Amino acid sequence: MTDRLTIDIYSDVVCPWCAIGYGQLTKALAQLEGEIEAEVRWRPFELNPDMPSEGEEQETHLQRKYGRSMEEGAAMRGRMKEIAAGAGVSLSYEGEGDAPPAMMWNTRDCHKLLGFALEQAGPQVQTRLKLALFKAHFNHRADLSDRDTLLDIAAGVGLHREAAKAALDDADLEARVIAEERQAWDLNITGVPAMIVGGKFLIPGAQAPETYVNALRRVAEKSRAAG
Repeated sequence: MTDRLTIDIYSDVVCPWCAIGYGQLTKALAQLEGEIEAEVRWRPFELNPDMPSEGEEQETHLQRKYGRSMEEGAAMRGRMKEIAAGAGVSLSYEGEGDAPPAMMWNTRDCHKLLGFALEQAGPQVQTRLKLALFKAHFNHRADLSDRDTLLDIAAGVGLHREAAKAALDDADLEARVIAEERQAWDLNITGVPAMIVGGKFLIPGAQAPETYVNALRRVAEKSRAAG
């Protein structure tokens, strides 16, 4: 008998650990094939909700926010890329020519599109959009505050461009995004990724596949015991 679980992932599209965490989760779910089936839903968490539309260079941002030197930042990125590679995730620029500066963006519109995708097309399409946004940010250094760019990405995963454009201007949708972000704070989620399994069990941070395997098995056992 296959256990079915929901996994709500609070995440931001400019967060490398969120991409890594999902890569590790994917490996865990592959190990659990036939044992546990999971429905993944992405929930909003803005790391920099006050970021201006023009964004900020990543190096400058990290120095300002965390007080890291350029040398510390380079060492951290090197370690992160190694971990990402083990998770099957590329964080390297894959475009043509020299890489443009890595940037941090205001991601409110990204989260509105992700909410729209879940409501209108379901969790599988939402995940395709999330992965496309990760790729656009990390591998192509795309401007995620540019609406035309976002609409191209949305159309690329099968969403109707005009409907997605309307979603970006939907005040009710934005209010739902903000409400979900407040819910994250109510759950004491202060960093991402954070996964809520079965609606109540929190797995914080990007974990190793084995950690996810063990956690999901425990949740499945508790769910069965509860009837």
